[in-house]
Amino acid sequence: MIKLGFVYILAGLVFAAFAVLSGRDATNPKRWMNTGFWGLFAVSFLAGDWLGDLGNGVLVLCMALISGLGGLGRGEPDGSPGARKLSAEKWGNRLFIPALVIPATVLIGTLALQHISVGGTPLFQAKQATLISLALGAVLAVITALVLLRQPVISPLQEGRRLMDTVGWAGLLPQMLAALGAVFALAGVGKVVGDLVTTAIPMDGHLAAVAVYCLGMALFTIIMGNAFAAFPVMTAGVGLPFLIVRFGGDPAVVCAIGMLSGFCGTLMTPLAANFNIVPAALLELKDRHAVIAAQIPTAAPLLLANMVLMYVLAFR
Repeated sequence: MIKLGFVYILAGLVFAAFAVLSGRDATNPKRWMNTGFWGLFAVSFLAGDWLGDLGNGVLVLCMALISGLGGLGRGEPDGSPGARKLSAEKWGNRLFIPALVIPATVLIGTLALQHISVGGTPLFQAKQATLISLALGAVLAVITALVLLRQPVISPLQEGRRLMDTVGWAGLLPQMLAALGAVFALAGVGKVVGDLVTTAIPMDGHLAAVAVYCLGMALFTIIMGNAFAAFPVMTAGVGLPFLIVRFGGDPAVVCAIGMLSGFCGTLMTPLAANFNIVPAALLELKDRHAVIAAQIPTAAPLLLANMVLMYVLAFR
């Protein structure tokens, strides 16, 4: 059976390749630090289960030390900007085909993989069908790009390394913040938040609970920088005990729209550096907060729409 471990191994091999390619990049003055950073990240994927909590914690501290001391650098990209522009103009909108392969594979795989079996034994782990489909989609997208653009086989890894070197430590934020959210949930922060909220706001109806949950998801995400960190805390403190248990809300609707409410907060905070600050840096914008300013007029009404949808759909 293909399980989630397949995804971890694939991700670990990719980051291990980034480490090797970083060490061979003579144009990067900090190439050995880059090698160590991506190598440690690869180890966390490939051997995290064997290292245990202490070992993984040491890995994270070492990576934070490398990043905090300014150890990460960038090499010179291959090819001139003019040649890249000409290539982009040549391929036009066809460049988006590999990117579209990923969501299409995820959609089809999520619906179909859990029904595939060999000799009565499921071929894929049903509860992880979406993540496994995402990994398969990434592999298919790479193959599509190689066939379509006729580039060397090493190109996806070289360009992936170049992109990750440009993004730097911020590329790890989603995983780190998701882990932080799990730590908060285990530490009982969700219950503390729930107790504080119910002390200040009477939860005498599901309208108030919907507003508190959605606004809390957005605000906690603004503070934490990622909806994955806010979700376990707000769901344990408000979503599960009030919306689902007390008022009988549909768990799938509550959780799905709750995450969307958190993503509204993501659009409005500089702490979501990988979404809002890195793009400004990549685009060389003068105002580092220009991306956030452009997104707020969309995020605010979208948050209101999420509250309306949860109130209407979760309690039918």
